[in-house]
Amino acid sequence: MTKQSTLKPILAIVGRPNVGKSALFNCICKKRVAIVDEAEGVTRDRLYIDAEVFGRPFRLVDTGGIDAHSKAEFNDLVKAQAELAIAEADVIIMVVDARIGITTLDQELANLLHRTKKPLCLAINKLDNPDDDHILHDFLSLGINKMVPVSATQARNIAELLETAFEDYAPHTEEPEQEENTAIKVAVVGRPNVGKSSLINYVLQEERCIVSPIPGTTRDSIDVFISYQEHPITLIDTAGVRRKKGEHEVVDKFAAIRTERAIERADVCVLMLDAQQGITAQDKRIANSIEEAKKGCIVVLNKWDLVKGFRMEHTLKALYEEVPFLKHCPVHCISAKTGRNVDKIFPEILKVHANCCRRITTGDLNGFITKAMQITPPAMIGGKRLRVYYMTQVSTQPPVFILFINYPKLMQASYLRYLSNQFRDKYGFEGAPVIFHLKGKKREERPKSDKSPPPHFHDDFLEPEEDVSWE
Repeated sequence: MTKQSTLKPILAIVGRPNVGKSALFNCICKKRVAIVDEAEGVTRDRLYIDAEVFGRPFRLVDTGGIDAHSKAEFNDLVKAQAELAIAEADVIIMVVDARIGITTLDQELANLLHRTKKPLCLAINKLDNPDDDHILHDFLSLGINKMVPVSATQARNIAELLETAFEDYAPHTEEPEQEENTAIKVAVVGRPNVGKSSLINYVLQEERCIVSPIPGTTRDSIDVFISYQEHPITLIDTAGVRRKKGEHEVVDKFAAIRTERAIERADVCVLMLDAQQGITAQDKRIANSIEEAKKGCIVVLNKWDLVKGFRMEHTLKALYEEVPFLKHCPVHCISAKTGRNVDKIFPEILKVHANCCRRITTGDLNGFITKAMQITPPAMIGGKRLRVYYMTQVSTQPPVFILFINYPKLMQASYLRYLSNQFRDKYGFEGAPVIFHLKGKKREERPKSDKSPPPHFHDDFLEPEEDVSWE
């Protein structure tokens, strides 16, 4: 696995804590991606997103506040993440607070940035009123020639800031550009402290995400771009989802929302469970979210190296009893810390994604449904028997199939399960949600004088509570 190269320049936003870096990040990308809160130290990991200015694409990086003297939790790790962002950046914007003025931390950071010899621009934030722009002169002692008064909350001078920041940037021309929009998006989801960030770090062989035994360390959703067997993949490391009663901080509630959005963005979800603790109520809630979002899924049981006295067969049996949806998903026992079986995850990602994009011809489907109904015919109900006229696939990601039948109410739940199991046995679709919808003939009786066309199939034959479909 290799990191994906890119022609897009990297613009890093840095500064001491609570000067408005994340607010500026959101303003530039025009999305609420980074969590913004008045509390200090909300941003911890590097947060990446693609953006553009005047038609020029670039990658924007948000960082945690740099304070070498802080005693705050994870401060050393946050500082290390910010320093890594500075090292990989092509252009740097340093953010300061116009209302507070220059602090010792601002001066220390400016000295550090000058030593990088990289294009540097100073964003003097929280200048909502142009009449206060004279304050810029107070920041000359930082030695940064390019200064732009901005307001992240009012979106003031954002374009001017980006134009100034890129003035002296010479673009790279050596590396081939990768089409990231074709990458398979993989969300690594799970409850807090199951090892999601450890898995990302092992894959990249670097401390890309902050890892600690304290639940809730990761708060933002973090995109990491890699390549596996020439297939571009975007890994999304998400904040752990806590129980509702544990969401005491506003930030934790934001993080849960970010995880839900990551599932929506993803093509394939890697559901990580703690092999020592088994599946919990939170795990089932996340699995249900993946099922409802109709996403491909792979299950990994992490910390398997610490499990003693349990067989994998017993673990899987308990898992399937709790969440039947996971019966059709690949399961691997891994150790993100030691790397055990981690190499098996990426072939499964490609396989599950291929299954989500898979198409089956109408002729093949009709042959399948005919044979399945011959093996076990449907029961007679009220003197009538279910008839399936034909079956066809209408979409992929997820795969959706329609059965054209005579009367939907003749399709019993038990027979639905039978057809579903037969379909899985024949076609597999491992890890992919498979959705079936029924289309029946019009119910209303037409008078004999009605010369309109004969009964036909249509889309609104079912009431919402009668929607007989299965996955």
